[in-house]
Amino acid sequence: MTSLKIQDHPQYQASIAAGFGHRLGWGSRPALLLIDVCVAYYQPGSPLDITHNPSGAASAPSMCRLVAAARASGVPVVWAQVRYNHPRLRDGGVQAAKTKTIRAWQDGDPRGLDALMPGLEPAEGETTVLKRNPSAFFGTTLATELRLLGVDTLAVCGVSTSGCVRATAMDAMCYGFRPMVSRGCGDDPE
Repeated sequence: MTSLKIQDHPQYQASIAAGFGHRLGWGSRPALLLIDVCVAYYQPGSPLDITHNPSGAASAPSMCRLVAAARASGVPVVWAQVRYNHPRLRDGGVQAAKTKTIRAWQDGDPRGLDALMPGLEPAEGETTVLKRNPSAFFGTTLATELRLLGVDTLAVCGVSTSGCVRATAMDAMCYGFRPMVSRGCGDDPE
């Protein structure tokens, strides 16, 4: 059974017809991964503010409910956050040249946009991975951390859906995890 419907996504007609887009389904040991849930995306006036978008505005409360449900069910909750340390953003690589708003995640930025959202902070004992690229896997220990937890399925949510969430979901599959992008827990309604 395909999760993509031609009538909903005509631009993918050839891919769907060729057999791409089938549901993978859940494994037996999921974890929840939250990506970049920081003030930068939820503060009016921030260059990255998503609250003007109804999906973006609703995403933080939705993620809070998802985190509470995961914790109550004993599902591991893992966090990925962007962090840059170099004063000239050399540790940002090409991403620093491409994305001018990257300074929001530079240590010492006076705006405090890298602060975690209230209610969306790691609990004691939860894993946090610091990243410098869109994918939470690239150049981090995330795959190892998930393997140590015995995870086979990764529910992914956070910001931005078309960037970091997508890149992480694709890499999750490449590392052998079943990626599930959580609906309503990002800045994109799809």
